[in-house]
Amino acid sequence: MKIFEEQHEMFRAAVGAFVEREVMPHVEEWETAGRLPKAIFRRMGELGFLGVEYGEKYGGAGADLFTTVVLHEECARSRSGSFAMAVGVHTDMASPHLYWTGSEALKERYLPGMCRGETISAIAVTEPGGGSDVAAIRTRAVRDGDHYVINGSKTFITNGAMADVYFVAARVEGGEPAKRHRGISMFLVDRDTPGFRVSRTLDKMGMRASDTAELSFEDMRVPADTLLGREGAGFYEVMRVFQRERLVAGLHAVAMSERALEDTIAYVRERHAFGGPLAGKQVVRHTLAELGTSIEAARWLTYATCAKFASGEDCLREISMVKLFAAEMAQRVAYDCVQLHGGYGYMREYPIERFARDVRLLTIGGGTSEIMKEIIAKAMKL
Repeated sequence: MKIFEEQHEMFRAAVGAFVEREVMPHVEEWETAGRLPKAIFRRMGELGFLGVEYGEKYGGAGADLFTTVVLHEECARSRSGSFAMAVGVHTDMASPHLYWTGSEALKERYLPGMCRGETISAIAVTEPGGGSDVAAIRTRAVRDGDHYVINGSKTFITNGAMADVYFVAARVEGGEPAKRHRGISMFLVDRDTPGFRVSRTLDKMGMRASDTAELSFEDMRVPADTLLGREGAGFYEVMRVFQRERLVAGLHAVAMSERALEDTIAYVRERHAFGGPLAGKQVVRHTLAELGTSIEAARWLTYATCAKFASGEDCLREISMVKLFAAEMAQRVAYDCVQLHGGYGYMREYPIERFARDVRLLTIGGGTSEIMKEIIAKAMKL
């Protein structure tokens, strides 16, 4: 079945060449530094890789969803989950809040810089003690004349330390926590807003080159016109963008696993033991065959769901299945690929070790596997 057209394959070749030439040689350097250089975003902007679905008037390409699919597949093949994650947050988890619900004035002011890679964005929803429970947000926004005053904190914010613009979820005045999802609003917040602070950068198990931070807001005043969409309707917008986030997670899981499988096949062909290459051992061959089958199953579940999403159909159940199945599949791929590398799989000089650490996030971030199962069960009327 044909999924990609000629323009998609041309775009794939361009992104793939960029990743191989300008990303992969620097992965170890970025891992050691614990951050990505902002220049890599500007370079992607120069090449037209950011904001591909946004209108040309804002600096985008007006392309379709499958162009975005190609972008994330090729970024995830970089052997750097950090790079793929940072780009994915900017393009599909943070900036859509502005494109979908921001005023025309805000879009004209911020989107061109985002498409050029000069203005990096982050999404600030998760709070200490909240995790996947978005409705439990405690950060408060109180209207005061032409401003809102925001107090609270956020955690696990990808791009949190380096972003220029944040999309912050806060409970508006009058919203009662007991009502859970009601009263939450989204605000665009500039980094240099008084009262905004990056509390600390978190030290993570994996995705080490993608900065993750805690944020705090202390009497932070933001103009009322930075409210995105209708006051009190932010929960629904967060859920809407979550659908893209979970599709991107599925794409990352598949492409990262595919690269790990390729690396493992290359290794077992070269590694000799017991009189021959490991690739000649039935147990090794069968393990790799099972992994390849699982990756293909996840790939086509993801593609089918992307097509349904692009058509505008309701696919909450299918997206949750993608996130669940692809993320759990990636854990199996990581375990078996490290195992087939033997002792070398435990050494940081081999990319498979980093893959095993990076991919662990996929069953946690963007909604845990347990949350996905609950959504699917509800869709099944259970």
